Amino acid sequence: MSKQYAFTDIDKVVESAKRLNVELNIEEAREWLKSIEGTDGVWDEIKFDDRTGVFGQNIAMLDFDPKRLDYFRHIGKLVEFVDTPGKVETALALSGSSAQSKFQKFPGDCDYFERVNIIAETKDEACQILAEIMREKALSTLKGTSYQLIEVKLGSYPADFVKGNRTFSAGSPISWAPDEIEKGEKVGFSPDGKERTITWGEAAQDPGWCKLDWVVADPIEGSLANASNMLDVTWEALDGTIVPLDGYLDPYFQEVYLQAESVPIFSKLAQQVSADALDEYVKALEGEVKKYVTKSINYGKAAKRMYNIFRLTGRYQEAVYLRELFDEPASMLYQVWSLIRTVDDAINAKSHFKEEQLINQAENLMFEVIRVMEDAREAEIVSRIMKFRDAIKNQEEYAAMSAEAEAARDELINVVNNFFHEKLTAIPEIKTYIEAFQQEDH
Repeated sequence: MSKQYAFTDIDKVVESAKRLNVELNIEEAREWLKSIEGTDGVWDEIKFDDRTGVFGQNIAMLDFDPKRLDYFRHIGKLVEFVDTPGKVETALALSGSSAQSKFQKFPGDCDYFERVNIIAETKDEACQILAEIMREKALSTLKGTSYQLIEVKLGSYPADFVKGNRTFSAGSPISWAPDEIEKGEKVGFSPDGKERTITWGEAAQDPGWCKLDWVVADPIEGSLANASNMLDVTWEALDGTIVPLDGYLDPYFQEVYLQAESVPIFSKLAQQVSADALDEYVKALEGEVKKYVTKSINYGKAAKRMYNIFRLTGRYQEAVYLRELFDEPASMLYQVWSLIRTVDDAINAKSHFKEEQLINQAENLMFEVIRVMEDAREAEIVSRIMKFRDAIKNQEEYAAMSAEAEAARDELINVVNNFFHEKLTAIPEIKTYIEAFQQEDH
């Protein structure tokens, strides 16, 4: 883990921001530094907000802005699982960019995280209950005027599996389309051409990564967003022993829990978190940083993960600088990049969203590009989004035009990558940090 140190002098950050033409709210940055240093690096302290009823890890709570809490709670009613007394206990939280709304001013998705504790006599019975409640949730939220289920992840492929023109390797997570969930089975082939069927119940016996994804419409503005709920499922035996069904109990470093009523289940599960959770969490994030600066190049995603690493390991100088990067106009393009996929998902899933909603969303994305960009690439990206918008009007031929959505996304991520690469590598400490991963890969 990186060496810890305190940082109270903001002058160096101000100097770097001016040199790199990054707008810096000095008072806000100073207040954040004062607040985070007040935590003394204690990662397992929980902070409660009596006014809103939300709670979470003390450092995570510094980044949460309650302004959109009603919006997130409204969507939470769609994605959340319901408690069954004596059988299923849940605690729903915001995670990722949704929970870091002071840090990430332009989040593209509504990310949720839910702890689901299943009380059962055996592990097999717990897995069966999980299969039932996930299928029930999926089928009850397949499609509506303000939402569309896109996919569900449950289980891992027991062997290499061929579906369509893709081959999924053994051990990789299984993604279930809505029609496959309704049928309760995924049909494909083994590499040697033999037909292979995986049932929903079979997949649930080794559930692995459990996640549900929807496209949702803002109940007020009508704008679209991706909403996901990632589950951390545990089995509680009758003797009180708690076992994570995927073999690992997630820590709570990025979560803001939405209801005070979740305190008892959260407290029970938090006691099971490993004493080495912080080291393990940082190590996992560093693995993702390495991936995004070496193989799957995405410096925006790398910056988000570096921020979480730096704020938890005492590298506050670098962390406060990264906070300011995500308040820059170019960061808005990261949201546009994400929302193009959202509209694309909604169309490919033949959702019930009105054509007017989809067209308005595409036009709003185009206007944001015009507002933010000031170079020659603006015309190319706007042109692609216009073609994407026009394709929405003729969804019968949309499959051929969906490539325009991906092309626009490629153009945008190039802009975002260039922006973050320039701003990250201009800070010597961050540049050295990134280069260490790149050298490891060679």
